[in-house]
Amino acid sequence: MDSRELAYFVAVAEELSVSRAAARLGMAQPPLSRAIQRLERRLGVRLLERGSRGVALTAAGAVLLEHGRVALASLAAARRLAQRAGAAAPRLVVATKPGGDAGLLAAALPRYAEQPEAVAVEVTICGIGEEKTLLRDGSADLALLRLPQEETAGLAVQDLLVEQEMAVFAPNHPLARRDRVSMAELGGETMPRWTARSPGTGPLISDTGQVAELIALGRMVAVLPESVAAGLGRGLAAVPVTGRRTRLMAVWAEQRRDLPLAALVRTLADTAARHGPNGRAGTGR
Repeated sequence: MDSRELAYFVAVAEELSVSRAAARLGMAQPPLSRAIQRLERRLGVRLLERGSRGVALTAAGAVLLEHGRVALASLAAARRLAQRAGAAAPRLVVATKPGGDAGLLAAALPRYAEQPEAVAVEVTICGIGEEKTLLRDGSADLALLRLPQEETAGLAVQDLLVEQEMAVFAPNHPLARRDRVSMAELGGETMPRWTARSPGTGPLISDTGQVAELIALGRMVAVLPESVAAGLGRGLAAVPVTGRRTRLMAVWAEQRRDLPLAALVRTLADTAARHGPNGRAGTGR
């Protein structure tokens, strides 16, 4: 199959309607239907069950949709990465959410610029949870992520820093003057949801400014890395959480082997070891 046929199928499978998929693709319905039928004949399996109310995926169609999305994303990523690498002025794009770099980039990027392999670096400040999407679709070459909140299947990882996690309260909160709190003591508190899939009933958060505002209003508390908590301002109280640490990681696509990216990762790790909040870096894997 070619990428165009696959894109046609994914559109129909996501819309579960040939007419809506045709409108989305900017084409007429008959050629779209014929393209899907040709794809089914070529694969020798039925991908869609057609009925008066639209279409439904067969078992084979569900599998092709899952893997087809990945394949199309990989093709788009390959195109973007090749275009960026072959540009007259090559550059690397680093993705991080607001405050997500623990202050490392300001120290690391000037040191990276002195490396013989260095190219220009563009920093993209993205929304919460968008870093991996930007990596996978080729919009970013490197992202800064944290564990345990993030999963890194299919990505290469270099640990950078370990930070204490802090519970952040409004100044008048009963726990605000404690030297330390446990997660059990926070069990009854309203906590933010960082993505739509996060458990709980707390507010869905899109940026750190929203976090600070809602905590200051007494609408919730949040458990945050120490560097993020310190940057919220507004007179909020940050209290260490017993037994809670978070790792900051540099993450990139496993297949990347280019020298400019390797030099940037190396510089970030070295900068973290020298200047990080805990003065230490982890090991890569």
